[in-house]
Amino acid sequence: MPGVIMLVVALAAIGLALVTIVLAVSWGAGEATGVARSLAIIERQVDKHEVGRADLPAMERLFRPFMQKTRGLAYRLSPDGTSDRMTRRLDLAGNPGNWTAERIMGAKGGLLLGFALVGVLFGGLGMRGLLYAAVGAAAGFFLPDLLLMNLGMKRQEELRLGLADALDMLTVCVEAGQGFDAALLQVARSVDGPIAGEFARVLSEIQIGKSRGQAFSSLADRTTVPEARNFISALVQADRLGLPIGNVLREQSHQMRLVRRQRAEEKAQKVPVKILFPMLLFIFPALFIVIIGPGAIRMIDTFSGLGH
Repeated sequence: MPGVIMLVVALAAIGLALVTIVLAVSWGAGEATGVARSLAIIERQVDKHEVGRADLPAMERLFRPFMQKTRGLAYRLSPDGTSDRMTRRLDLAGNPGNWTAERIMGAKGGLLLGFALVGVLFGGLGMRGLLYAAVGAAAGFFLPDLLLMNLGMKRQEELRLGLADALDMLTVCVEAGQGFDAALLQVARSVDGPIAGEFARVLSEIQIGKSRGQAFSSLADRTTVPEARNFISALVQADRLGLPIGNVLREQSHQMRLVRRQRAEEKAQKVPVKILFPMLLFIFPALFIVIIGPGAIRMIDTFSGLGH
């Protein structure tokens, strides 16, 4: 009996060795050896993504392929021209952080899958879960758009509020004898808010070779504020026609103050309409309870006493 066991073990070892040899030969059959392998290594072209992948942290190496898949999903669910519209929204929002249109589309696809999964977890595996998943997927897909749009609206409002003061300083600097580019630099250094960053970007574009009109036209494309567009249009026309910049800035500064005062008066006139509904819903009912309540209680007591 021990001899039979030893024979079986020997046959198994021989079979395992034969299988190992066959697999080794089959895997290495297609690979070059010797000088041919050395020439193949020399002639091999290295992909730039493969070079940079080793320098990335582990989380980034795992997260990037997932973002690529979700970005493709978001692009398939979006209409044509979505990338251009997303780039414009990023410009209106001031290009926050390192966010690009591709990263936002990847976030949209990832949130779509994540919110759909949350809907299934809350709703269960049924029609209710399917409904929750559809609602969650839609909410996750459009959430980055809403956040980016809200950020852009806030930034444009800040730009509108800071434009009048920046234009006043720009006018003073030009009338004091500074060149227009030097005055722009002074405003970019002294004024806070988005308008300082926009003026600094205009100066950078002029320094890399753009004309002044082209740089300010690009600024007009990055804003939705009517006052800023009017100012830029007048400035571009003055630059093309050779008009004195100081006179144009003075007139635009006066017009900006007038528009600012008119906007403040418009907001003041809207206040009574805005407080009407809160008064009807919250203030008047409390006043009625305080004023009419004691009389109503006495009337109820009086009529209840007459019944007895």
